[in-house]
Amino acid sequence: MNRYTVAVLVKNQSGVLNRVTSMFRRRQFNISALTVSETESPDFSRITVLFDGEESKKEQLVDQLYKLPDVCSIKQLENENSINRELLLIKMQNTPDTRSDIHDAAEAFGAKTVDYTRDCVTLQLTGNSRKIDDFINLMRDYIIVEICRTGIVSLEKGSSTLRSELNI
Repeated sequence: MNRYTVAVLVKNQSGVLNRVTSMFRRRQFNISALTVSETESPDFSRITVLFDGEESKKEQLVDQLYKLPDVCSIKQLENENSINRELLLIKMQNTPDTRSDIHDAAEAFGAKTVDYTRDCVTLQLTGNSRKIDDFINLMRDYIIVEICRTGIVSLEKGSSTLRSELNI
C-alpha cells in the first residue's frame, strides 16, 4: 500500500469539503491527515489530503474528484518536488525531575516553548511528519498531558502552482 499527498483546489462554497471527503469514504480510503484553508483568493479553498491506498484506486479517485462541479484542480505532491510541514502543540507535565530533559529535547528538535506554568509546559514544533513523529516518540518517555497536531500542508517547489492547472 502506498501513501499519497493530494492537493485539491475547490470553489470556496458551503458543502464542498463534505462532497470531497465523501468521495474518499466511498472509495474506502482512510484519510491520515486533512488540511483545509482559504487560498490567496477568497473564491478558492485548498484541501490537502494524506491517505494510503493502491495506485489504481487512487487514479480512479482522482478521476471521480474531477467530476465534482466544485473541484477546480488536483495535484499529487511527491516528497521530492514539494515542501511539506506540520505543526505540533504538545503539553508536557512539568516536574523538577523532568524539566531539564524536556527542555534539552525541545532545544535539540528546535521546538519553541509557547506556554509555561509550574505544572505544564507547552511546546510548538514545525517540520515534516517524520520529525514530528520522532519528537512525540521521544516525549513518550515523560508524561504527555495533551497533543494537538495539524494535518500536512504542502506546496510544490519552484514556480508551479495548483491554480496553473484549473479545470473550470
